[in-house]
Amino acid sequence: MSVLKLGIPKGSLQEATVDLLARAGWKVTLSSRSYVPAIDDAEIDCLLVRAQEMARYVESGALEAGITGHDWVVETNADVVELAELVYAKQRLARVKWVLAVPEDSAIRSPRDLEGKTIATEVVRITEKYLAGHGVKARVEFSWGATEVKVPQLADAIVEVTETGASLRANRLRILDTVLESSTVFIMNRKAAEDPAKRQKAENLVLMLQGAIAAATRVGLMLNVKQQDLAAVLAVLPALKNPTISALSDPEWVAVNTIIEEAVVRQILPKLKAAKAQGIVEYPLNKIVL
Repeated sequence: MSVLKLGIPKGSLQEATVDLLARAGWKVTLSSRSYVPAIDDAEIDCLLVRAQEMARYVESGALEAGITGHDWVVETNADVVELAELVYAKQRLARVKWVLAVPEDSAIRSPRDLEGKTIATEVVRITEKYLAGHGVKARVEFSWGATEVKVPQLADAIVEVTETGASLRANRLRILDTVLESSTVFIMNRKAAEDPAKRQKAENLVLMLQGAIAAATRVGLMLNVKQQDLAAVLAVLPALKNPTISALSDPEWVAVNTIIEEAVVRQILPKLKAAKAQGIVEYPLNKIVL
C-alpha cells in the first residue's frame, strides 16, 4: 500500500487546515505533546511543520506533500510542484497580501523613498526582490514577529502579511504598496508527483479540499412553484449554473433546486416568496465539486 507523507501547517493556518480537512472528509486528531497527528486514512501519514519550512522539507523529500503559503514557496525558492491553489487563510476564505507599510505620519510616500532606510520583515528574499525591481537599495532585516511595533524606533518601514489590514490600522500604519499576493497552496515533491499512486492520492485530496472550500460560503435552496410563475422565480435566482427543475405529481407544479451564496439568502427569500414560490427550504452543503 502506498502511503503519502503529508505536512500540515503548524501555527496560524493549523486550525483552519484541520477544520478544512474535516469538512473534506478527513478527521485529524492533534495532541499538544506531539507533532505527529493521527488521521483516519491508512494511506496518509501526517506531520505538523511550520508553514515557513514546509516547502523546504517537501523539496528534500522528507515530506512528499504539504499545505503551505505560496509566499513561503517563493521565499525559500523551493523547487516543488504547486499542485493546486486552496483559497483560505487564518480568518477567512481569501488570499493574503504582503504589504509595504510605514507609520501614518512618516514622510515616506513611495518605495523610492526607502533608499538607505531599514525595513523589517519575515520575508527577506521577497522584499529584496521587490526593492530591486524598484531600483532601491535598503537594509532588510529579518523580523522574528511583532513586526508592526518595530516602526519607527527599530525600522523605517515593514513588509507584513495581512488579510484585512485591521492590525496595521490598529498600530497606526499606512500601506504604501502590495509586495506580493499569496494564497494557500497544496505542494508536492517532484519525485513523489511522478508516482502515479501518490499523485492520484494527492489529487483526490485536493479535489475534496476544493469542494469543501467551494461549499463553505454557499447553501442549497429547494422550492416548489407553479409552472405559470416559474419565469418570475428563475429571474430572482442567481444560480451557480442553471437551476435543476423537476416535475411534480401535479403537472401544474415543478420543484426547483439550486445553489446560492449564503450571504444573499436574506435578500433572495422574500423575493422568492413574492414571486409565489412555496415550500422554500434552505440546507447546508458539505462539498461542491464542479
